[in-house]
Amino acid sequence: MKKLFLFLSSILAPTSFVVNAQSIKPFYDFKPVAIDGSTFDFAQLKGKKVMIVNTASKCGFTKQYEGLEALYKKYSGKNFIIIGFPSNNFASQEPGTNEEIANFCKINFGVTFPMMAKINVKGDSIHPLYQWLTQKELNGQFSSVVKWNFQKYLIDENGKLVKVYYSITKPDDKKIVEWIESTN
Repeated sequence: MKKLFLFLSSILAPTSFVVNAQSIKPFYDFKPVAIDGSTFDFAQLKGKKVMIVNTASKCGFTKQYEGLEALYKKYSGKNFIIIGFPSNNFASQEPGTNEEIANFCKINFGVTFPMMAKINVKGDSIHPLYQWLTQKELNGQFSSVVKWNFQKYLIDENGKLVKVYYSITKPDDKKIVEWIESTN
């Protein structure tokens, strides 16, 4: 009877709470295309805290590039990196080409943190990294929804997704700075 109960429990258990360890992909396996067309291997990020941000040039939050760059300049020498992913998924606020986006970021905000090629952060053609960021089944931590431009995902020194902050949270928010400055 006990075996039957265990068998039925496993079949009827809600699968949304089960994470298959074999489906979890390491963060460091990603190799997105940089805005200049080169490959950016996430394996080089081992031991660093990482902030992933989806960006747009014609958004009400575009001025956050300033805060992102200031944060990057302050902490990049302390095992912290910001990586921007331009996206045109929200109200067509990133219509430019990769070259236009790179020029916009450099001229208007002096961006020096790594920028990747424009991708989709939601929908049917969502980039594999954003699948990982938004699906517990892939990241092993939690699921989320990309709600708008300048959403921030924090990954710790071991490649573990630890937090997501929505657009309204500024890059220099106390919670983010405390996380960057904390030690494992």
